[in-house]
Parts: sequence; structure tokens; C-alpha cells
Amino acid sequence: MMMRSVHNGVFREEGGHVLLIDKPLDWTSFDVVRRVKLELKEEKVGHAGTLDPKATGLLIVCTGRKTKEFDRFAGLDKEYTGTFQLGISTPSYDLETEITEEREYRAITLEQICDQARRLTGRLRQVPPMFSAVKHKGKPLYKIARKGKSIEREPKEIEVREFEIGTYEPPTGTFRIVCSKGTYIRSLIHDLGVALGCGAVLTSLRRTRIGTYRVDDALTIEQLPQVRDHAGAKA
Repeated sequence: MMMRSVHNGVFREEGGHVLLIDKPLDWTSFDVVRRVKLELKEEKVGHAGTLDPKATGLLIVCTGRKTKEFDRFAGLDKEYTGTFQLGISTPSYDLETEITEEREYRAITLEQICDQARRLTGRLRQVPPMFSAVKHKGKPLYKIARKGKSIEREPKEIEVREFEIGTYEPPTGTFRIVCSKGTYIRSLIHDLGVALGCGAVLTSLRRTRIGTYRVDDALTIEQLPQVRDHAGAKA
């Protein structure tokens, strides 16, 4: 069904809205859903595709009957940008847990990083990280990991269509990744560090695109009252 833009980042369809939200740092995806419910006075609100609290960027939020159509967004490509740091490893593959290993990285070149990133493209089988929301016997893996435990996880097929390295100023670099649903960017950065032999962790992450929807067109949390006021003016 064709969507009609009624406000920057807001699309109206029969039975509800599709909102593009730029999720702030340290907010959970459910925090955003709660705020949308509060600001727009909507009872049925949900999101299509979780972002970790430490990630920012595009979150698609649906209201009303549109909450039953999340599958239409699930299969869309996703684009991310972010930063990484070489020479360290952590259990969570980012800086949310303690550094457990430090290795020499100064001999690593930008060319080597780009070469290994290219090798991590195409169809891959990726093992979900222990610090993730994937469930084992009904319990999220991260709850098991926080107790210092690890269990065997089944690898899942993903596709990394692009893995580009931008700048590199030792020990930190920037990247852009285009991938299929279910891809853990933290795991890709971890695998990059393993391939380079020095370890690597994700230090920041931003989702910039889902399909043809872009974060540049998204609303900030602070703009939500404007959407409510606009809807009221059109009523």
C-alpha cells in the first residue's frame, strides 16, 4: 500500500502510522515506544527491529493496525556506520563489559584491515554473541552471560553485502556495513579482530538506513509533540 507522508518522518496509512525515529544513545527501543504512546496518545505502538541501548539511529515505529505489519520491514537491508578499536577483546564484543585481553596492534595497516573486512562479506554463518537477546530455553543469552556462563549457540546464516573501512588512526577506525536482518555488527567487528590477530571491539554504532528509509528523514524524540500537534490540526 502506498504511504502518504504527513510530516517529516511520519507516514499515514489506513489504520495507523509508520514513524521514523532517530533513537537516542542509552535509550532502549521500548523506551522509544513508551514515549510515542505518551506523546501521540496511541494505545497500540510497537517497533520493527530492536536497537541496543548503546546504538543510535533509525528505529521504525508503527501505531494502530500497522503494528501487525512488522514483517514488511523485517527482510529489508540495514545499513550501519560506527567505530571500532583494535588491540583489545571483551566478552560482549563492545565496551559494555571488561577488557579481558590486550594484544599488540601497531603493526596492523589500513590495507590489512580493508582486506579482512572484504573477506567478511557475502553469505556467512554467524554465531550470536552470548551478550544478546537470543533466547535459550526461554531465557535471553545475556542473562546467562552475566552469570559468567557460556553455552553452545547455533550459527545463523546472514549476508553482509558491504563492509567498508573508512578511516584508521591506530587503534581506532570507522566502518560502514550493509547487511541482512539478524546480523550482529559486534560479532563482525570481533571476527575482524580475530582475523587480524589482535582483537577488536565495537565502540559506537549508528543505524543509518532500513530499506529505503533513512535516518536523515527521521524524527528526534524532541519532535514528537510536533507530530501530535500536526495530527490535531488536520483532524
